[in-house]
Amino acid sequence: MAGTNLLPVADALAQILEGAGIASAPESVPLSQAHNRRLAADLAARRTQPPAALSAMDGYAVRRADIETVPAVLTMIGTSAAGHGFHGAVKAGETVRIFTGAPLPEGTDTIVIQEDTDASGNSITMKESEPLGRHVRAAGLDFKSGDVLLEKGRRLGPVELALAAAMNHSHVEVARRPLVAILATGDELVAPGTEPGPDQIVASNNFAVAAYVERAGGQVLDLGIAPDNFPDIEAAIRRAREANADVLVTLGGASVGDHDLVQDALKNEGMDLGFWRIAMRPGKPLMHGSIGDMRVLGLPGNPVSAIVCAILFLVPLVRALTGDPGAGEDISIPALLGEDMRENDTRQDYVRSRVSGLHDGAPVATPFSRQDSSMLGTLAQSQGLIIRPPFAPAAKKGDACRVILLDTPA
Repeated sequence: MAGTNLLPVADALAQILEGAGIASAPESVPLSQAHNRRLAADLAARRTQPPAALSAMDGYAVRRADIETVPAVLTMIGTSAAGHGFHGAVKAGETVRIFTGAPLPEGTDTIVIQEDTDASGNSITMKESEPLGRHVRAAGLDFKSGDVLLEKGRRLGPVELALAAAMNHSHVEVARRPLVAILATGDELVAPGTEPGPDQIVASNNFAVAAYVERAGGQVLDLGIAPDNFPDIEAAIRRAREANADVLVTLGGASVGDHDLVQDALKNEGMDLGFWRIAMRPGKPLMHGSIGDMRVLGLPGNPVSAIVCAILFLVPLVRALTGDPGAGEDISIPALLGEDMRENDTRQDYVRSRVSGLHDGAPVATPFSRQDSSMLGTLAQSQGLIIRPPFAPAAKKGDACRVILLDTPA
């Protein structure tokens, strides 16, 4: 095991995601409210698209047999436009003026584009021959009724919403957004916009964590800030349970110092502790457990530690609870080091870095010299986190590495 009595990062993530599936019964929502939701079941087409053969160009609908030899003079007997088709049959020697998206009249099988014709009244001269079916969109070219085009767990982006509408769905069954309760703890914390006392700081972690939850598809219950006393912390935990939160996230106070009460308060409320402390930097004091059906994640109090742990553990958990089949996949990408790095110790490092343009086909990641876990300013200047495995040997500029890109959609 990496580090003395410390759980490796991969094992911690596996435990957090164990048994995580769609949080509860799905819900039906109109397409207008389905953006970024995940399907709770496969979605099949309710119609065939296109429902009939359509013209892909403006021109004339003809019988291929009538244009084998050109020039060929045909008689125009009508017009077919999108939404206003020609309701009749086309016989030998006849043609119909047709526009893009219009249904092919009965008896026709080919389109001659208007640039390849001359018109004199109703007499249309076809100057060019075309192969059978030219410029025709066959019925079912896109999809057929019953085709499963959007699978369970698929996130509904703009293209998926358009496809669902084309499949003739006004509503879709989606996974419910998991409810994530967020509780900040500590006598030292005050809300933004207030004047901190000499021993206080402005709470910031809750805003980043809430944003990551929402980006991953969850909804947030803000439990505010609880001071360092058991009654207030335990009351907040009970509020999360009463709200049927799927996940309770605590921020800070999970260590074992005299003023770190969160873990004991959670145990007082019935938490089964899964693990506490993992072999990573920043983020060593991560805690995981459960109270009944409510999952518990205790994130460290240092801002960078809390945010890195949210990216690595909370975001995949929320995604799993929305039914995302790829929730636990590796989100790192290959890169090259922008400068030398010394050998690593027993913990897996997530090193804040600048990520610049490509070199030899890979982005270049250059670590910041200062990596203190309290420094949000450095994190805000970072584009990525270089991953340094436990006991990684010293590495040289230009060596291969893995990087997690920051501020990308979950």
